This record gives sequence, C-alpha cells and structure tokens, in this order.
Amino acid sequence: MRSQRELLRLIWAAVKGQEQDYTRLSLKGSIVLLATPMILEMLMESLFAVVDIFFVGRLGPAALATVGLTESVLMIVYSVGMGISMAGTAMVARRVGEKKFKQAGSTTFQLLATGTVLALLMGLVTFLFAEEILRLMGATPEIIQTGVGYARIIFAGNLVIILLFLINGAFRGAGQPHLAMRALWISNAANLVLDPLLIFGVGNFTGLGLEGAAWATTTGRSIGVLYQLYHLFNGRHLLKITQENLVLRLKTVAKILKVSAGGMGQFMIESASWIFLTRIVAESGSSALAGYTIAFRVIMFTLLPAWGLSSAAATLVGQNLGAGKPRRAELSVLITARYNMIFLGVVTVAFFLFGKHLAAFFSQEQQVVAIASEGLKIITLGYVFFGLGMVMVQAFNGAGDTRTPTLINILVLWIIEIPLAYLLALHLGYGITGIFATIACSHSLHALISWWLFRKGRWKTLQV
Repeated sequence: MRSQRELLRLIWAAVKGQEQDYTRLSLKGSIVLLATPMILEMLMESLFAVVDIFFVGRLGPAALATVGLTESVLMIVYSVGMGISMAGTAMVARRVGEKKFKQAGSTTFQLLATGTVLALLMGLVTFLFAEEILRLMGATPEIIQTGVGYARIIFAGNLVIILLFLINGAFRGAGQPHLAMRALWISNAANLVLDPLLIFGVGNFTGLGLEGAAWATTTGRSIGVLYQLYHLFNGRHLLKITQENLVLRLKTVAKILKVSAGGMGQFMIESASWIFLTRIVAESGSSALAGYTIAFRVIMFTLLPAWGLSSAAATLVGQNLGAGKPRRAELSVLITARYNMIFLGVVTVAFFLFGKHLAAFFSQEQQVVAIASEGLKIITLGYVFFGLGMVMVQAFNGAGDTRTPTLINILVLWIIEIPLAYLLALHLGYGITGIFATIACSHSLHALISWWLFRKGRWKTLQV
C-alpha cells in the first residue's frame, strides 16, 4: 500500500508539473515523473489521430486514402521537426545537467530561429506542388479532386507542426514535460472540437468536408504553439527566453544543424520508407489504402504513448551525461526499456483479441475492415521488439548520437525493408499482407541491432 501511495504521489506531482533535479532523484521515481506527462501527451496525440480518422472515414474511402497519402508525405515535415526536436532535447538537457540555465534559454531561441526558416521553405514548396505530389504518390483523379485542397492547407500549416515539435523537445530536455503535455492537450482538444464542426457543419454552416479537417488540425496546432511561446517568454520556469537570449548565434545554429541532421536523417529515411510502402499499397486500390491508413492510425494510438515513455530515457541520458554520471544514464535506459516492452506486450494481446472490432469502428466496408484488422494482428507480432528499439533510439538521441540510429535506418529500412516489401507484395503476389509482414520483421531487426550497439557504449563519450 505504501508503494502504491508513493506511486500515486509521483504521478500527481508529474501532472502538476513540479520541477525536479533528475540527476539526483531515484531512477524509478525520475522515470515516473518524466514519463507520466510524456505518455499523457502522446495519448492525447493518439486520441486525436484516431478521432480524426473516425470523422474523415465518414466521408468515404477516397477521403481516407487522401489522408493516408498526404500524411505519408507530411512525414518528411515531421522528420525535420523531430530532428530539430532531438537536437533541442539533447542540447538543452546537457545545459540543464551542467546547471547552465541561461545557455539553455539561448539554445532554445536558436532552435526557434532555425526551425522557422526551414518550415517556411518547406511550406512554400509543398503548397505550390500539392497536386503534383499527390499524383506522384499514385493518387487517382478522384483522390486528387477530393483531397488537393486538404493537402495544400496541411502543407501550408507545417510551420506550426515544426514549432510544436521542437519547443516540446526543448521542454522535455529541461525536465518540463508537463508543459509539453499541456501544449498538446490544448492543441488536440481544439482539434477534436473543431473537427466535426468544420467537416460536417452546424446550424446554417454546411461544413467544409475534408478541407474542414485540415483547418481544424492547423488551427488546433496553432493554439498549442501560442501556449508554448507564452511559457517560454513569461520567465516563470527553469527554461525561459529572456531579452538577452534574443541574439542569433551562428555557432550554436551550426551545432543545432549538426546534431539535428542525424535526427532529420533518421526520420526522413523512415518517412521515405513509409512513402515507398504506401506507394506499393496504392497499387492495390482505394480499399487497400483505406485499410492500411486505419491500421496505421490505430497502431500509432499505442506506439505514441510508448514513444512518450521512451522519451523519458532521452531526457535522463542527456541530463545525467551532462552531470558526469554515465552509469546512471545507462541504468535509466535499461529500466525504461523493460517498462516499454511490458506495455507493448499487453497491447499485442489486446490487438489479437479485439483487432477486428477496432477496425470496424472506423469503417463500415467489410473489405476495408478485413485489411485493417489483418494489419493490426501481423504488425503487432513485433511489438515487444518495437518497445525495446524505441528506447534504444531515444537513448542515442538523448546523448546527441543521432548518427547511429540514422545508419541503422539506412540498413534496415532502405536496404532490407523496401526491397523485401516489393518482393513479397508485388513479385510474389502476397499483396498488402506482404507489406504488413515486412513491417513487423524489419522493425524487430531494427530493435535488435540498436540494442547491440547500445551495449557497446560509444554514446557515453559524445560531446554536444
């Protein structure tokens, strides 16, 4: 009973947002305090993804297919955001571990400047060529007609996507995951309210259809970014941007680009892999693409909280390396990995038992439901390994070693996964079943390689 009360006390402290010194607290306590808001943050993001696809699914398979194609391309934008976010987490965590709080604020301002420039450039290109991008992805004329407006709005709003990612990365690095959690809660709560109103309308307003979903998403994320900026500039927290931080430092920007290049690279490689897989799925028609999109969204509903738990390892690694405690950093990763594997093991059982019911919640078409439920059962065969791999990757990233996960991604996702998917799906005729099997096998192999390299310990010696 005493241990349960202590656990509840820690969870409540995490949700309230009490700032802590994570280089001195017990490791289990530190993981709970960091992981609780990160998991809740990702749960809200997962909930939005599921609810969004629920509403879009009411517009038909073409709308679902449009979202699937657009999001596969948008993964490149996510890659840039996640890459800068990783640099933010690693560099801010090191400065906080060294107790150099003023430098942490200066680093965060350089992150904002770098991310804004990159986002504006990408937004312009993708907005102008939205129709060509969808066509290149294999979209049918029906999908292009239905979804080009949606794609343009989403692509134009990529600035808020990148800012949301990178500021939350800085918050996590500073040991303030409660602010990251609240930013996504506010953002996604707005999305959930606006989605049905803008898609289907209310009163005399008839709704905007699929474009309404894009406006809801962009508006919600913009509100979340305004919340983040308020807390960065109000001076009330450990991580803050003051007037003296508002100086562009090219040396720091260069270091951010160097660290984030590996992070961008690893996610771009993964994104390109997903794009290729989606392109292969598109050969099987709108129903296959709709089923694939549903399966992917449901899977992300569980992988995002697992990613939130994994993110605790990144913060603990960065801060403890900054404090000169590499052994404590390693132990934090091992404990986090154990928790993550247990969580995804439980999810595997749930998907096997209830996968078809979950898929049926998003579509009434039997073929789409059958494809989605098959995907849930096959992909989750590798879930326990996924849990291990996520934590290993976050450990590397938290140490500032973004190069190692990038090289692993090139090997597994490009050299192995893409050719294997093409072989199984198209050459041997297994279709989308071959795609699902490829994802499960490739990501399991990714986890085992990551574990082996983590045990070698090179990540402990890096300076950022």
